[in-house]
Amino acid sequence: MMFHMQRYQRYLFSILSGILMIVSFPFTGSLTPLVFIAWIPLLFVEQNITEKRYRSGKVFIHAYLTFFIYNIGTTWWVWNASGGGAAMAIILNALFMALTVQLFHFTKRKLNLKYAAFTLPLFWVAFEYLHLRWEMSWPWLMFGNVFSITPSWVQWYSFTGTMGGTLWVLYVNILLFEALRAYHISNRLKFKKYSAFGLGLLLIPLSTSLIQYYAYQDQGRKMEVVVVQPNIDPYKEKFTGSIDGQMNKMLSLADQKVTKNTELVIFPETAISWSFYESDFSRLPIYPLLIEHMKKWGGAQLLTGASTAQFFERKHSRASMKMNGGPGYIESYNSSLILRGEGDYEFLHKSKLVPGVEVLPFSDWFPFLEEWSINNGGTSGTLGVEKEPKVLKDGKFCFASVICYESIYGDFVRQQCKKGADAIFIITNDGWWEDTPGYKQHCSFASLRAIENRRSIARSANTGTSCFVNQRGDITQKTEWWKPAVIRSNVFLNKEKTVYMRTGDLLAKIGLALSFSILLMSLLRIFKPVKPATH
Repeated sequence: MMFHMQRYQRYLFSILSGILMIVSFPFTGSLTPLVFIAWIPLLFVEQNITEKRYRSGKVFIHAYLTFFIYNIGTTWWVWNASGGGAAMAIILNALFMALTVQLFHFTKRKLNLKYAAFTLPLFWVAFEYLHLRWEMSWPWLMFGNVFSITPSWVQWYSFTGTMGGTLWVLYVNILLFEALRAYHISNRLKFKKYSAFGLGLLLIPLSTSLIQYYAYQDQGRKMEVVVVQPNIDPYKEKFTGSIDGQMNKMLSLADQKVTKNTELVIFPETAISWSFYESDFSRLPIYPLLIEHMKKWGGAQLLTGASTAQFFERKHSRASMKMNGGPGYIESYNSSLILRGEGDYEFLHKSKLVPGVEVLPFSDWFPFLEEWSINNGGTSGTLGVEKEPKVLKDGKFCFASVICYESIYGDFVRQQCKKGADAIFIITNDGWWEDTPGYKQHCSFASLRAIENRRSIARSANTGTSCFVNQRGDITQKTEWWKPAVIRSNVFLNKEKTVYMRTGDLLAKIGLALSFSILLMSLLRIFKPVKPATH
């Protein structure tokens, strides 16, 4: 028996899926349980189009409507930083999502698989996996991220990573969808079977996670850390005001909390906002100021963000720009700087860059695109990056310094931890988005990195939310928006490796291989008609 829908009903169902996705996402509703039914209306639309043998393009239209609503409803706040960037992110990300559903629908029609719906999660995790690994990456809306405000639900991310959450969401949706289909055709046996499987898949991981959550204790040696939130306006002050005045403000805040036991003080992203050559750092006027304060602190080191540059005689990478009026090239970076008590220092360059601001996608092929970069203060255009994930080390500890956007990339942070990081320190500047869901969502994603790697986190934001995160993902000592603040806490230096740290996004790689195989079989069947599946 077919599920009959009128044209207007298909559009209403598509809109309903988009709305459910919005209200289940952190800080645009935060009604997390609704994510387990958010896909069901869209699945009914796709099934109706399949059964009616309508042209396949209708699936794309309805999927695009769903995901356009989802994207605009959850990430509209990007507009505060860049209207053009927001429009591009929303339009293109919805396009990629809709194309993923379209690929699933294409293979479903070509292969006539009896349980075709269960291949959709394979295509979706393949999409998320690939979307993390190219220059137009925008992983904010991965479905596994929806649990960033409910860390007690997903303690098993230490085994699967965030993409395990994506599979959880989609398979529960599909099982409940199949149960509703069976109910519609009065097939009580199938209704009971799919309902039982759906509820089981929902409750077993949830209960397992709750047991882990309440049993887990932070591991490793305690280390006292002070986090500074200077609250410097990124639009009106940060890149135009006095660097000495800004640095004195941060040092004065730190002085309020530093004790003889403090081992590290953290300033936010681009705290040193005026670009300088890395080789000249010890000759800058602020260098003796920092050293003087660090002597007062005793043994505490300083981790701070900085806008830095290097000179090269020859072109070093796509980010190398020809010097004006002279030979050689200059390459700019968004950097972390660790300044040690004895006065030596080390830089780490941000590697996951914000498209349109810090990297112009495909500008290595089309150099003229560099002229379209969005200038949000500081250095614009494509920046230099590290060749691979890197950690910063000291005689007492090793840590991952994660700069802003990098904290959304689970696999990137995982690689830093696998290389020996005992803790994760995030420096960011979320003030671009103003008082919107953006900075709250960004902060909440830190909980997922803590769980995946079982690493404590200290997070220093220019404004927004600075905080500490324990190894089970709980956020503590959250600071308020648009207020200068300084906080102090112990973090735990854990050397144990999680399963996820060892295996990475294995589930996504399997999904990628299987979905590619299914797609290949479908393409081969274009020239070979397939008999309808028997039920």
